[in-house]
Amino acid sequence: MSALERVERDAAIPLETTGLGKRFGRHWALRDCSFALPAGRIAALVGPNGAGKTTLLQLAVGLLRPSEGEARVFGHASQSEPLATLPRVGFVAQDHPLYRGFSVADLLMMGRKLNPRWDQQAAVARLGRLGIPLEKRAGKLSGGQQAQVALALALSKRPDLLLLDEPLASLDPLARRDFLRTLLDATLEQGLTVLLSSHIISDLERVCDYLIILSAARVQLAGDIDETLRAHKRLVGPRADPAAIASLHNVIEASHTDRQATLLVRLNGQIFDPAWQQQDVSLEDITLAYLGQSRAQGHADTPLIEGAALSSRDGRDTREEAAR
Repeated sequence: MSALERVERDAAIPLETTGLGKRFGRHWALRDCSFALPAGRIAALVGPNGAGKTTLLQLAVGLLRPSEGEARVFGHASQSEPLATLPRVGFVAQDHPLYRGFSVADLLMMGRKLNPRWDQQAAVARLGRLGIPLEKRAGKLSGGQQAQVALALALSKRPDLLLLDEPLASLDPLARRDFLRTLLDATLEQGLTVLLSSHIISDLERVCDYLIILSAARVQLAGDIDETLRAHKRLVGPRADPAAIASLHNVIEASHTDRQATLLVRLNGQIFDPAWQQQDVSLEDITLAYLGQSRAQGHADTPLIEGAALSSRDGRDTREEAAR
């Protein structure tokens, strides 16, 4: 690959991390984090508390300086090239902070003055559809309304990459549904790439088409959700045979009785032995299996899937329908 081709490739990737790590004192909040987020995807960032999700997002947006490695946004280092990255990135922090004494109109005015690509008309229209009054102070809004205002501010700067840190955590089910609907409508309209951190896997399944599992300060899995679901199966078979399966396929989780073994595996080809019964697994099954594996192994390396790292997503209308 020539230097020009490498530059063009890097510029097409919304977010790429290479050996990214952040240490606070003796504790590594994130370590050896490497993945490439494909353009045009809505990616779910999943992991337990303390896994490094917030640290990763803050490194990506340039709020933290890495202890090792780097994060690049459209080919530019997020920490050292903020003028090249910040105009193209929208960020909503976990507690969606707003100036409580400002009215919604004041917040929109601030956004208009600070962001060269600001879309005031879209911001007013989006909040109007949600019934959020512009004259009301941010501190008087409900939690769901505050989350929607924070999202509207991030979207109205017309970003190419949107980073969302646990925006659904404090919302009730109705507010979560409205938030996800707004997010999906905006991504379809603007064609932006989204990285959404959340614990609520059922909500992520409705809108996301890419999955990143972060645990024990490391990426455990990254890949297209549909491909990940096809690649993972639950196998039920005789207790004597698990070693043969493990020699050919990646066993993520295993449980045993005296006569039977139940394995969740990432397949490397077909299962030809008729003694093994294959079952489909859910996204939650896969996520919990990888999280359980990383907990059991501590900081040991675990399998990483990099699927379709530069491809765009087709057929997202099915997820749009599900979100509604």
